[in-house]
Amino acid sequence: IFNLGNNKPERLMDFVHLLEDLTGRRADLDFQPMQPGDVKETYADIKLSQKILGFRPRTSLKEGLVKFVGWYSDFAGCDQN
Repeated sequence: IFNLGNNKPERLMDFVHLLEDLTGRRADLDFQPMQPGDVKETYADIKLSQKILGFRPRTSLKEGLVKFVGWYSDFAGCDQN
């Protein structure tokens, strides 16, 4: 089994703000304390996939979200804005 994620963490609020910018909508944020099972940081351990497959993450968070928002808009039949 190979983990093909990104090997560096991304900040949640960077993700949220980027998604807001791409969709033209503001998120309705409701900040809560950490919940049982929440983790402060997570990222993929890609050592094995790097070693055996030569895998190197190439898609930035922004590039991935641009593609996702485009796909979702097409899939849902809605305008991105």
